[in-house]
Amino acid sequence: MKTKYLLTIAVTLCAWTQGLSQNYPFRNPELSLDERIDDLIGRLTLDEKAAQMLNSTPAIDRLDIPPYDYWNEALHGVGRSGNATVFPQAIGLGATFDDDLALRVSSAISDEARAMFNASQAAGNYMRYSGLTFWTPNINIFRDPRWGRGQETYGEDPYLTGKLGAAFVRGLQGDDPNYLKTAACAKHFAVHSGPEKLRHEFNAIASDKDVHETYLPAFEALVDAGVESVMCAYNSTNGEPCCANNYLIDEILRGKWNYQGHIVSDCWAIKDFYATPGHGASESKTEAAALALTSGVDLNCGDTYEVLADAVREGLVSEQMVDERLHKLLETRFKLGLFDPVDANPYNSISPEVVGSQKHRELAYEVALKSAVLLKNDNVLPLKNNLNRYYVVGPNAASIDALLGNYFGMNPNLVTVLEGIASRIEMGSQIQYSPGTTLDAPNKNPIDWSSPEAANSDVTIMVMGLTRHLEGEEGESISSPHFGDRLDYNIPANQIDYLKKIKSHGKPVVAVVTGGSPMNLQEVHEIADAVLLIWYPGQEGGNAAADIIFGNASPSGKLPITFPKSLDQLPAYEDYTMEGRTYKYMTEEPMYPFGFGLTYTDINFSNLELSKKSIKKGQTITASCTITNSGSVDTEEVVQLYITDEKASVRTPLFSLEGTQRVALKAGESKTISFEIDSEMLELINLKGQSVLEKGSFKVSIASSLPSDRAADLGAAAPVSAQLNLK
Repeated sequence: MKTKYLLTIAVTLCAWTQGLSQNYPFRNPELSLDERIDDLIGRLTLDEKAAQMLNSTPAIDRLDIPPYDYWNEALHGVGRSGNATVFPQAIGLGATFDDDLALRVSSAISDEARAMFNASQAAGNYMRYSGLTFWTPNINIFRDPRWGRGQETYGEDPYLTGKLGAAFVRGLQGDDPNYLKTAACAKHFAVHSGPEKLRHEFNAIASDKDVHETYLPAFEALVDAGVESVMCAYNSTNGEPCCANNYLIDEILRGKWNYQGHIVSDCWAIKDFYATPGHGASESKTEAAALALTSGVDLNCGDTYEVLADAVREGLVSEQMVDERLHKLLETRFKLGLFDPVDANPYNSISPEVVGSQKHRELAYEVALKSAVLLKNDNVLPLKNNLNRYYVVGPNAASIDALLGNYFGMNPNLVTVLEGIASRIEMGSQIQYSPGTTLDAPNKNPIDWSSPEAANSDVTIMVMGLTRHLEGEEGESISSPHFGDRLDYNIPANQIDYLKKIKSHGKPVVAVVTGGSPMNLQEVHEIADAVLLIWYPGQEGGNAAADIIFGNASPSGKLPITFPKSLDQLPAYEDYTMEGRTYKYMTEEPMYPFGFGLTYTDINFSNLELSKKSIKKGQTITASCTITNSGSVDTEEVVQLYITDEKASVRTPLFSLEGTQRVALKAGESKTISFEIDSEMLELINLKGQSVLEKGSFKVSIASSLPSDRAADLGAAAPVSAQLNLK
């Protein structure tokens, strides 16, 4: 089968390599990359060059170059294309705190992407979403729960975001020394996290300290990981459009970080230079094209670069600059092997059998399992699977949308929570189902036959919360009155009302909550006997949720973002100052703290020891402690290292996450775990945005959640702490 497949690919992809017979130097892999690209550019007219800098490039028939569209998505699986494995949404992957898992997921995604690309090329399909350049991952900081696209991120912490994002990039791009498997993209650069409604005109104002302490570290981590492209954001930052921001692009990205990949605009972001509403940076489309090119944008998602040749003819930019930008852009297509013989690129041999394979389905299940966060459990979970009657209710129990989130792919076997539960109960037990209420509107039928059934059931499982209809990107969330943002922090009132009716019958109630962002769960927490947050858990979400509910696995996910009690605890949404935001600077008591998540057993930390009590610049010490599973259930625990600067010359975070480890513990087992602490972890960011190392005392904590009274009240294990001095 594989031999036949390779033969088919070799024959049908001959359009890639017909030019070999003409001995064009750009087709010769023996030449240097620069020589090949220069040869190709030298054969193009000015208009052809401009057309190759749009996301949807036309064919150049005389050179046997087929069309290519740069626009593709792979946020949690190959998106918007053919059938693929649908992994949990990015925020769910964030909740695993597991960079090895992120690497395995993105490696699976890129395998499927290559197989799908090979098949698309063989079929002559050059449409959008069939290429190898993926505008993934989104590493913006989820600074405010109102942002509807926060579900696309890994949460609110720069360290965790950078760690997971870098692993995701490595998996997408592969490890071949000569070729990229796919090309990843760090987006949206930079200081971008809503409001969605205003993104085409909004100016995010952030201090130098906040920019370098919060908004840029994850991007730097991905640049260090070799990310192939960076997408500049729609909004302005500190008065300059992000796609024409000299400080961000020239001084930081290209200058300080020495970034060597290409820069792509967000889609139609360059149009915002001159459109109304917009940024007022240009008077016309031609001027906008010239400004973007001059500012360093190599690829235009949109149509502004259609007039790039006119900008050259009008003297606004030089053709030499067009050549320079195109050269940088074409490097990516050459590294993907799109101008090489088919048999030269090992990724061309990836066959279609990998797409939606059993191995990838098992991986999707693993992520869904490890991302689920148990927020409350009053000795109700796990359930036995042989009770007399189970009642499954709620608008998301049988919902496909509750599995998907946004930027999703499709799979022929999406398992809802209802299906997962039904597949786990034993013969002889009954299961009944009713949605009970709608997602976001009161029932119009005044007769309620549904909630009384809870009185006749041993347990009611209500699957509730949000879907992509209520939160997401501008234009995607069809039930959102705020362009995908959630300016109302509450779960729809009709869901809470129905939950109250269910609980009024006095039987146990388990709330399974879907969503991609923090939401007001105070009433849910008070009413339900157990609360399990499963995010948008992907194609295996129902099976993973059911296995946690019935005790076939212990929950181990952790919150990658703080859940405030209300939006009144936060600064205004449009305010990009970090003061009062995220676990680092929020002094108000949250509903659920960062890093929190329960298991089915008791975890204890003890015997924290530092290899040295003091450290100097350039040195590294080791922090170690004992972690014990003192309960009767095997589990995994996400161990978290926090450091607090106890006295500094400027405002510093209350806590800073500086390390994570996922540890498997059998019942009764103890393990010694250790973290390396170097002096760079003790640096602070001053008011000028500079990293500074100041002498003083630091508190080192190892914990299963953010060390706080609220975490303790909710049942988190007590942290262990020690003092470290910097001399």
